Parts: sequence; structure tokens; C-alpha cells
Amino acid sequence: MSKGDETRLAVLDQAVEVARMVGLSGLTIGSLADQAQLSKSGLFAHFRSKEALQIAVLEHARASFEASVMRPTLRTPRGEARVRRLFELWLEWDSLPGGCPFIAAATEFDDRPGVVRDQVVRGERDLFDAIVTIFRTGVAEGQFRSDADAEQFAQDLYGVVLSFHHTRRVLGDARAETRAHRAFERMLDDARI
Repeated sequence: MSKGDETRLAVLDQAVEVARMVGLSGLTIGSLADQAQLSKSGLFAHFRSKEALQIAVLEHARASFEASVMRPTLRTPRGEARVRRLFELWLEWDSLPGGCPFIAAATEFDDRPGVVRDQVVRGERDLFDAIVTIFRTGVAEGQFRSDADAEQFAQDLYGVVLSFHHTRRVLGDARAETRAHRAFERMLDDARI
């Protein structure tokens, strides 16, 4: 890896942390250059525009999510254990300082057309599809009802994570995680054979 690539990765690591706290819109080349102790022109050479920086941050955060959440989930045995692992790791991901950058970006860009929103939507669809697939493997393994609606399960699971995020981060409720687990267990009870 070249020095330029190392610098870019270090800047993206920092940019994801900043985006968790201030959102993608609050992330600027100038503020990031100050934090990374680079010149604005040096940072601009890596990204060329705020929009390109935002997309790079989303891609980098997605790679981190895949490494921290999805890969360990997929190494877990199929079925309920895998669904459980996904839920637990996703809550851990959202518990990092600033929370889940994808939840923030989805809220920030839901009504703002453009390439950044398109990237957010692609990432959200990919995650939704992954949840559906993981749940369907549980059906194929005979651990969930054959008539269980995988898309409904994916939407409900995402809803529990969103509720956890909101209740913990916005409302400051210390019981948010307990409630999220309770809701998740009800979902599993409903899906089991």
C-alpha cells in the first residue's frame, strides 16, 4: 500500500468517526483537513469534492460494517444463531460513539435527491437484502416457520434497531437495549416453528 493510500485510509477512518457525530452534511474538507492535520489542498487531492468525500465515507463505513458485523455474522451457524449474531453485532455497531452512520445518513438524505442519496439507498437495500437472505437460511434449516415472511422480519428487525438508536441516543433511555432485546425475542418467538 502506498503512502497516499495509507493517508487516504487514515483520513477516511477519521471521517467516518466525524460523520457519526455530525452527519455527512457536517463533514467538510476544511474541517476534516484540520482534524487530519493536512492542508485543504492535500485533502482535496484525495476527494475532489464534498460529495465525493461523502460517498467515500459511506463506502468506507460500509466496509467497516461488513468487517465488524456481516462477516462475523456469516461465520455463525445458519438459522437462529446467525440471526441473533447479526442483531447483537448491529447493536454493538450502533453503540459506538455517534451511533450508526447509515441511520444518520438515511435520515439526512431521505428527501435529498442526488448521488449521495443514491449511495445511501444502495447500502440500505443491500443490508435489507442480507437480512432477508439470512432469515431465509433459517427457514431452509427448519428453524423458522416455512410461511414466515422474510421481508417482514427484515423490516421489523431494522425497526427494532432504529428504535434502539432513537431511544438510546435521542431520549437517553438506559433501558433501550433491554427493550430492544425483548422486541427481538418476540420476533424470534413469532418466527419459530
